[in-house]
Amino acid sequence: MTDSAIATPGRTGRIARRAIILAVLVAISLTMEISGFIATPAAEREEVSYTTIHAIVPIVFAVCAAVAWAIGPTPLPARLMAAIVVLWIPQPIYAVIGDIGWLWPIVRGIDLWWAVAAGILVLVYPRGWLADRADRIFVRIAYVATFVNLVAVLLLAGPGENTCDCVANPYRIADLPWLFDLIDNLYRFVGVTLLLIFAVRLLVRWVRGSVPARAVAFTMPVAILAWALAAAAETLSYAADTTSDLVIRTVSLLGIASIPVSFVAGISHTRALRARVADLMKITREGADRAVWAASLAETLRDDSVSVYWWDDERGRYYDAAGEPVDAGHADPRGSHSMLPVTAPSGAPIALIRHDRVLTDNMRLLDGVSSALRLSVDNGRLRSEVERTLEHVRQSRQRILEAGIEARRRIERNLHDGAQQRFVALGMHLRLAADRAAALGDADLAAELEGAIVQLSAGLKELRELAHGIHPSLLSQGGLALAVPELAGRCPVPVEVDVQAEGRLPEIVESTSYFVIAELLANIAKHSGATRAWVRAHVDDGRFEFSVRDNGSGGVSLEGGSGMVGLVDRVDAVDGTIELESPPGAGTTVVVRVPITASEREQQHV
Repeated sequence: MTDSAIATPGRTGRIARRAIILAVLVAISLTMEISGFIATPAAEREEVSYTTIHAIVPIVFAVCAAVAWAIGPTPLPARLMAAIVVLWIPQPIYAVIGDIGWLWPIVRGIDLWWAVAAGILVLVYPRGWLADRADRIFVRIAYVATFVNLVAVLLLAGPGENTCDCVANPYRIADLPWLFDLIDNLYRFVGVTLLLIFAVRLLVRWVRGSVPARAVAFTMPVAILAWALAAAAETLSYAADTTSDLVIRTVSLLGIASIPVSFVAGISHTRALRARVADLMKITREGADRAVWAASLAETLRDDSVSVYWWDDERGRYYDAAGEPVDAGHADPRGSHSMLPVTAPSGAPIALIRHDRVLTDNMRLLDGVSSALRLSVDNGRLRSEVERTLEHVRQSRQRILEAGIEARRRIERNLHDGAQQRFVALGMHLRLAADRAAALGDADLAAELEGAIVQLSAGLKELRELAHGIHPSLLSQGGLALAVPELAGRCPVPVEVDVQAEGRLPEIVESTSYFVIAELLANIAKHSGATRAWVRAHVDDGRFEFSVRDNGSGGVSLEGGSGMVGLVDRVDAVDGTIELESPPGAGTTVVVRVPITASEREQQHV
């Protein structure tokens, strides 16, 4: 059983548990909303449209929580969103719980905790955690203010317009409405101030940020600014003991609902940015071409300021594209950029990537970039090694082929100058002996000598044919223009020949072409059932190209036998190509192209 198969049930269980939790929280929120609306007298109810939007806000947070749980960088954002769902307490709920003395003060003390959770959600965007010292200070201020407000509500709040028309507060220890109002308004003022600070900080970061920073910030500054301004207006109305305008409250709800949507959109954008690393690997899969790599990386990260510095093993330093040395500890004086070292699995340095500092919040993206660069360098190195190996193999095969040609030439020369000359001399002696025996009247001896001469002539003919097959003399003397027609003349199938070699070709090209044509003509004579064949050859754009065609039965393949495989190997040894077209019943055409370098042509002419 695979690891994925084992992990799937657990993941499914987590998804189910989270779905149940969110469903329960939404049910609690809607219950509070609906029960409060029903319990409120008709004359005092909010507009239905406002109540509907107010009820939709926690649903938006719940949906975004589910998404954030699935794709978020950490569980914290999703948990904050889920907490806001149940902390989103509507004001009409006091018409339901106002008669429960022990409950309404507690609810009154926590009915703005959702704002604290929403503020923290803004602060952890987009990293998923608090990474800034100032952010942690703001959170501590919010915690202290929230605790002080809760204590003030429990110990000082009484029934009234700024609290609720409820029964007496059993926790109240003093009747100091001015002190409670002061703390209550101060708490709201601190909250609005923090919201405005968050909004301004996000907006300034967005304006001053680089392209990656703006892309990651996305719509969050607009959402938090709309909420903060509307909250400020509502706070002023609350302090003045007046009802804020319905439009302002609606804008506030829309701004609040935009926060989780902006968060999810931002992390979705970040994930999409990580997915672009796959495109980066596709672009650079052939190897780490440095210019292409830097340009592709800048496009992937949406950061034109990206620079790549490559490690030089010989000089032991990093160098930029212009060849200038770069210190590995270099940091941008304004603190807007960071260095990402990329190393091989062995720990050996490969490169440094200078990128926008905002991308350090997305370590998964940077890890993907590092892996892509590492894999690209490895692919380039392996590709170079494979190409070198293939070149060595090709050169080795060519040397073997050239050695075979030289060996055939030497054997043919030895046969011609050695055994063949001896057989010719022996034939002359036998002829003289046969003539003398006939002159002396010894007919039997003369007949035996004549028989020996016939056998010797047959053996000499076979020897000459053998020598001719090892290295044809016509090929050595006149090239393919003479050797191919002679070769075609020995084929039992009529062959039409048109060879335009434009002079002599390199010896290895001529030899390879000759023996390939010989093997193809032999195959035509033995297997094709053809009545005609054609051989065409010419030089085209630095290549010697020839074709052998017949009108036989066809159905031939390059893997059809050892002979064809041998032809492929022979052509491949000289870096040539071979193409075969052989439809059943329509003949066979073989086209071979062998490269001819300028230096080889010059050497051959010399």
